[in-house]
Amino acid sequence: MQKDFALSRKLQALREKTVLGNSPRYGRSRFVAIFLGVDGGGTKTTCVVGNEDSLLATATAGGSNVVRLGEEQARKSLHEAIHRACEAARIELSAVQRISVGMAGAGRPQIGDVVRRMVAEIFPGNVLIAGDMVIALEAAFGEGPGIVAISGTGSIAYGRNSMGGTARAGGWGFAISDEGSAHWIGRSAVVAVMKAHDEGSGSSLFKVISQAWDVTTLGDLVRAANATPAPNFAELFAPILAAAEAGDLSARTVLTQAGAELAGLAKTVISRIFEETPDVRVAMSGGVFRNSALVRQVFYNSLRSEYPSAAVASTMVEPVKGALEIARRGHVRG
Repeated sequence: MQKDFALSRKLQALREKTVLGNSPRYGRSRFVAIFLGVDGGGTKTTCVVGNEDSLLATATAGGSNVVRLGEEQARKSLHEAIHRACEAARIELSAVQRISVGMAGAGRPQIGDVVRRMVAEIFPGNVLIAGDMVIALEAAFGEGPGIVAISGTGSIAYGRNSMGGTARAGGWGFAISDEGSAHWIGRSAVVAVMKAHDEGSGSSLFKVISQAWDVTTLGDLVRAANATPAPNFAELFAPILAAAEAGDLSARTVLTQAGAELAGLAKTVISRIFEETPDVRVAMSGGVFRNSALVRQVFYNSLRSEYPSAAVASTMVEPVKGALEIARRGHVRG
């Protein structure tokens, strides 16, 4: 009997060590549920590791948006981000109880199934899949009401009211939507250059774009912009932002338009499901909002001009924390 008891204690200790790895965070070993949250963006993939109430580690990898980057790149980045996060937290992936992944388009079964299959290649356990706007809304407001406007490589506004009703605006892809996104900003800058040329004048944005894309003539720019596959317009955001901050009026005009477009998306969601809630809470997320004070200010001013009681948060939402909360909870709420 004593031998059986001793063996049982050893097995339990081994199990606890497997769950927590060799992490010094907890002192004495004890059983703790471990969860992973993943935000798969077009530019980068972020993975966080946490237990029931603490964040243990964060890691990043390249972009993993399946629609824009393809399955091979998405798989590589997802796997790298997950493995790096586990290494940073000093745990084995086998110790994880549940993983939640948020990604643009993942709310559609055909994309969500692909993402789930990719994660299942390295993790056979429970995997929850949600759209990127769902994890951002979760990070901003939990399961409560509010709107989150996202502007990164792409863009979307998404909200949920107190009755559980949801609505979205934008986010339909580069060719027909994604207003105010980094892609939209880059493309709009190219459009502004060509429009200035048609009007018989030049644009200071040509120098900005030509340096970023390594083109020397207007003809080169036209060929690059119309190439197949299409160029990465989003990579123009950083130099346009730098030009705007240096006082370039054309660059500032493009960013001002972006802020107004993003406010328009949020207004559409408000008009659909928050008309009776003038003090609706609004949050911002994504690299464009995070890096451009001008976009944030225009967004705020435009939104408040029509909805003066809207409570627009000044801090940026980190969607990956919403993915972690969903993993902890064990189900996705739309």
